[in-house]
Amino acid sequence: MSPVVQHDRTGCGVASVAALSGKSYATVRRAAAKLGIAVTDARLWSGTRHIRRLLELFHLPAGKQATFKSWERLPDCALLAIKWHCERKGPAWHWVVFVRDASGAYVLDPKMALRTNRRTDFGRMKPRWFIRVRKMS
Repeated sequence: MSPVVQHDRTGCGVASVAALSGKSYATVRRAAAKLGIAVTDARLWSGTRHIRRLLELFHLPAGKQATFKSWERLPDCALLAIKWHCERKGPAWHWVVFVRDASGAYVLDPKMALRTNRRTDFGRMKPRWFIRVRKMS
């Protein structure tokens, strides 16, 4: 799976769905807009309803939200909520994709400012919870 970089400050959810679906950021962003989901809408990164709608649209079945316990206990493919914090309007976080495949375990982080968007520095990331995602072949 390849990383997709977010083109908007709050586009981490869109970029994560793009990486999972193998689509471009622009394609997923247009699809989100047709569903009434805008990257400027804080609900995209402070709730799961919108990201679940996007996952469903791209035929990516998602499991229930579960508390992060350890990297070893994560499923082979999951959306992770990292950088969890409270803002004036409630909780917020940054979406990333966890992958475990033949090449090992890694995180696809859509943040534009990173030197590399494929990360293995697990000790620096502090996941709060995750959603299992099943890739359709």
